[in-house]
Amino acid sequence: MIEYWHNPRCSKSREGLKLLQERGGEVTVRPYLEDAPSAAELAAARTALGNPPAAEMMRTKEKLFKELGLSKTDDDAHLIAAMAEHPVLIERPLAISGTRAVIGRPPEKLLELLRPQGN
Repeated sequence: MIEYWHNPRCSKSREGLKLLQERGGEVTVRPYLEDAPSAAELAAARTALGNPPAAEMMRTKEKLFKELGLSKTDDDAHLIAAMAEHPVLIERPLAISGTRAVIGRPPEKLLELLRPQGN
C-alpha cells in the first residue's frame, strides 16, 4: 500500500497519482493540506527518503518559506516543525510505501515504489 500525500490543485500531484493508479499501485490518498502530517510523521518520511536534508522535502520557493524567515541551512528539526505547522511547505507529491518514500519530481520517480525493494 502506498500513502500518497496529495494536493489535487497541483498538476504534478495529479499526474503522479494517475501514473501510480494506471500501473496498478494500491494507493491511499492523504490530502495533506487538510490532514497535515505531524512532525513525527515528517521525520519518519524523511528517514524513508534516505535522510536527506529537511530542506529537500520543502517547497523553498514558496512565498511562505521566505515570509517565515526560513533558510535551506536551518536546522532540520526547525524545518520539520515548520512543515508540520504549515503543510503548504511540503514538497509534493510525496509517496510512502513501508520503509521507502519518494518525492514525485518528476512524477515518474514515483514508480520506484512499485518495484520490489532492492531493485
